[in-house]
Amino acid sequence: MTAAPVRRWPLTAVLTANAVSALGRTLSLIGIPWFVLQTTGSAGRAGVVAFCATLPVVLSALIGGPVIDRIGRRRVSIASDTLCALSVGAVPLLHRADSLPFWGLCALVALHGLAHTPGDTARYVLVPDLAQQAGTTLVRAASLFDAVERGARMLGAALAGLVIALLGAEVALFLDALTYLLSALLVGAGLRGVGGARPVKGLPRVSPRTYAAELREGYAYLARTRLLAAVVLMAMFMNGVDQGWNGVLLPVHAERNLGGAAELGLVTAVFGAGGLLGALLYGAAGHRFTRRAVLAVAVLLCGAPRFAAAGLTDSTVALAVTMGAAGVAGGMINPILTTVTYERVPDELRSRVAGAMTAGCELTMPLGGLTAGLLVEGTGLSPALLLMGGAYLLATLSPALLPVWRDLDAKSPGSSDHDAYQPFRETSEPPPR
Repeated sequence: MTAAPVRRWPLTAVLTANAVSALGRTLSLIGIPWFVLQTTGSAGRAGVVAFCATLPVVLSALIGGPVIDRIGRRRVSIASDTLCALSVGAVPLLHRADSLPFWGLCALVALHGLAHTPGDTARYVLVPDLAQQAGTTLVRAASLFDAVERGARMLGAALAGLVIALLGAEVALFLDALTYLLSALLVGAGLRGVGGARPVKGLPRVSPRTYAAELREGYAYLARTRLLAAVVLMAMFMNGVDQGWNGVLLPVHAERNLGGAAELGLVTAVFGAGGLLGALLYGAAGHRFTRRAVLAVAVLLCGAPRFAAAGLTDSTVALAVTMGAAGVAGGMINPILTTVTYERVPDELRSRVAGAMTAGCELTMPLGGLTAGLLVEGTGLSPALLLMGGAYLLATLSPALLPVWRDLDAKSPGSSDHDAYQPFRETSEPPPR
């Protein structure tokens, strides 16, 4: 049998596009809350904007899986990036024209939230096929996917702090719009002719009944796979609290106690640098340890300590050190969970299950930002930080305490121990599905 030719360019293009998109999202992650604080001076309004930005993310994830399969992963990614560029770029343009009421800002960030999730999901579910074409293992590809995204976030945070301090939040948002356009171009060029990026053939004609059946199929698979359900429940609480941190708590802490946007960019970049290091370390040596042991330690260290550092001290250095350590721990989480998800979900269900998992993982994000804003207005910044850090700690105890997490180290159907834990393996033939 003739071995399939090795094609590395499609995987490289998707990794690069995801990195460019992540860099731009970090510009907005810092730029939009800072823009709100500068123009309104209200932590509560920053929480409202965070709510509006994340609620459509959940809605699009809830219903998007079957759409991705029918339209095609390449087309969805391109359309998603294009809409994100238009929505983000409109914020500074309308503000400069004095035509951006608060409700208009909320509408634009909502459109951005609605648009970006399908594109992220489309790129995410392509990784197993592209790794196979590139002649590398799933663990290696998953680690690279996470590592390049974290590296981009690190650069984006540093760039955001510098740009906002020197040129203002509006310029950061303009740059974000440009990164989305570049991501769309990379996906368009890199995935041309890739079978897994095309619309799925043979699907029944769209109707409310078939669409609902396909959605149920994804959610049913998730519900009966106990480990994946546990992943979603833990991530749901972590992401909700993290949204409060990114959208309200950290920007307000930087404005009031750390010195401004440059310090906000610095500590966020340190966290991103730690995440990059953690992802690379796991890709190189993670196979030497059990997945559950690494995950149990990583989730405890990645969250609660940074809330405590910000709540108990006004030192930029102390927070930066804590953020760096938290980032290293956090960088080891996604490669583990991503690999396990790829191993346990068959390709024909991957878009639907990924959409269901995204919806579940992000279900509390709208409330996280809104709750953080209300807590800061009602109790003060330090109590808000400590309360949300305590919630984070409770959520991250589950891998150490609950028996379901033992399945992390169980051999998944159709895989071998070598495939599951070897960080890199050149192969001339694709592994069995």
